[in-house]
Amino acid sequence: MKKFMAGLRRELGVAPEQKKPISVPDLKKIVAQIPATLIGTRDRAILLLGFAGAFRRSELVGIDVEHCAVTPEGMTVDLKKGKTDQEKKGRLVGIPPGEDEDTCPIRAVENWRAAAKISTGPLFRVMNRHGQVSGKRLSGEAVAMVVKRYVWRLGHGVEDFAGHSLRSGLATSAAAAGKSERAIMNQTGHRSVKTVRRYIRQGSVFRENAADGLGL
Repeated sequence: MKKFMAGLRRELGVAPEQKKPISVPDLKKIVAQIPATLIGTRDRAILLLGFAGAFRRSELVGIDVEHCAVTPEGMTVDLKKGKTDQEKKGRLVGIPPGEDEDTCPIRAVENWRAAAKISTGPLFRVMNRHGQVSGKRLSGEAVAMVVKRYVWRLGHGVEDFAGHSLRSGLATSAAAAGKSERAIMNQTGHRSVKTVRRYIRQGSVFRENAADGLGL
């Protein structure tokens, strides 16, 4: 059915449904209202690392503590495999430190690890209703639920956002800031320039806009 619908969209020229990206201002608002609980500490790390790394949700939940290394420049995450990594060589993603301690993805990850007492294995884990951290790896669907939980608190429609909103948010925000195609593709791991340019068009729609400054 999925293949049929994809073929139908191509034939009819219907664009696939796209979830909205999370902007930097909205991400800051989200982080500001996350409670200082253990699950809040985890969710903060998920959102900030997911955004900064432009990770697919499967990549994000697939990260182990052993894949992360703090360097003088920031933190590296060694992805062992990815959606477009047919040779399974993995790729190294650099996470720069945030300008603000409250929104620094590296600080958020370190705070989560310390609070949850995680020294090895899955970085992001399931928690029970009593707030206890298990050894079970968080699912990709759970990442989507984390995103929806907090965008709802901002008054946005939860149906418009998902786990991909973090990844697309980084790409569109980087494009709006004038980052190059190459820089964006290095972070997202995209192989297709066509796909990335969709984000760039969305992010740069008001940058060097032909209708701007015409005296209207």
